[in-house]
Amino acid sequence: MGATSPIQVLLQASLVLVCMTALAAPARKAVVPKQAQDALTGFEVELTHPLGADKDAQLRKLADRFNAQSQGGKVVVSMRPWGQGSLPAMAIVPELDEDLYLDGSARFKPLWRVMKDAGIPLNVGSFSRVMVPSALDSTRRLNALPVALSSPVVFYNKELLEKLGVTSAEIPRTWRSWVEVLGRFYTEGVACPMTASQPVSTIFENAAVWNNQPLIVAGRAEQYQGNGLVHVKHMAMMSSWRKSGYFYYFGRGSEAEAHFASGECGVLIAPSGAFPSLARQAAFTVAVAPYPYHEDAHGAPLHTVADGPSLWVSNNRTSGEYKVVARFIQFWLETENQIDWQVSAGYLPLSRAGVLVATESSLLKDDLVATRQALSQLSNKPATAGTTASSFMHRLGVRRILAEEIEQVFDDKKPPKQGLDDAAQRIRSAEDGCCRPRQP
Repeated sequence: MGATSPIQVLLQASLVLVCMTALAAPARKAVVPKQAQDALTGFEVELTHPLGADKDAQLRKLADRFNAQSQGGKVVVSMRPWGQGSLPAMAIVPELDEDLYLDGSARFKPLWRVMKDAGIPLNVGSFSRVMVPSALDSTRRLNALPVALSSPVVFYNKELLEKLGVTSAEIPRTWRSWVEVLGRFYTEGVACPMTASQPVSTIFENAAVWNNQPLIVAGRAEQYQGNGLVHVKHMAMMSSWRKSGYFYYFGRGSEAEAHFASGECGVLIAPSGAFPSLARQAAFTVAVAPYPYHEDAHGAPLHTVADGPSLWVSNNRTSGEYKVVARFIQFWLETENQIDWQVSAGYLPLSRAGVLVATESSLLKDDLVATRQALSQLSNKPATAGTTASSFMHRLGVRRILAEEIEQVFDDKKPPKQGLDDAAQRIRSAEDGCCRPRQP
């Protein structure tokens, strides 16, 4: 057996912390029926994902550990879109693809049913009102496992800010106070003072909720209302920053993360789950700051929203394949693997033990700094009826329409109010008569 790695030492120490707490009773070993323990020699189930090369490496490590102890079936990880080629047994589906995945013929088998049929308990923590509930059915059972949850935070180049005379204690907390810091970047010739990854979510959706400005009117038929006064004011500010060279837009996805990690940009607003990859790739210290708010927005800051890709299990697979899938999910949710997934991949915990480690462990404080900040924001204030997380934004076309209209504003082809008014009209028109298919 090889030498114990530093991360294993940290994980072991953190597990001691979990076991010593009185937060929950000691976990009991799940009793798995004999048929679910049968060797399934020769079975391979594919797990596809769109999480990028760095997360792919972490996911493969998890699969390798599972395969090493599996007495039968194996999990094969593939970094490809779920819709290219044959449908995989398991697919981590990005939010933008979710409605397409759920559209038409039933592609998935509910996860709670997969686990129940295998006789394996589905042990996850309770889900808060600030998590986008698209992976849940109407009775709050898990149709899919939200393995890649994040919430936006601010990442910054620590050495660069210190060089400009900005200490950690002086990191801005409001959008207005960031102007002076970004101005220093610009004056000193920094090519890209600030940028954003997943901009529709990080600088629009979460900016609205964090500033207590709902995007959705709740009711029997949810209605979009993301063109209010504060929404327009915020987009006008972002547009002015873009024109002045304070803010750079690199695309609708995660393109901005590479520009930040290369040292080109000083500040990045991105999902908290980006932290481990950025820390591994950057040649500087990646520090974390709170998500900014508008001090004149009533009730701000409120809370951010947890969102991200979920793992779905395909329909019409063999009983043998489902047994492998169920055992793999069980393995993934074990405390040690959950903590390792938090540290190596950066995503929010799915268990109470994971939350405890993220918030209480001093040994893993540096590794989980972004997770800790995200959890703090998610629980900052209780969700209101208008800010409770909704799956509305996952519906087909909603984020695409917002991205298109935001780009029109950033390219100075439309004023901010017109861009957001047009987005609201297009989204409402698209929603007329549209609804998500029922779960199988």
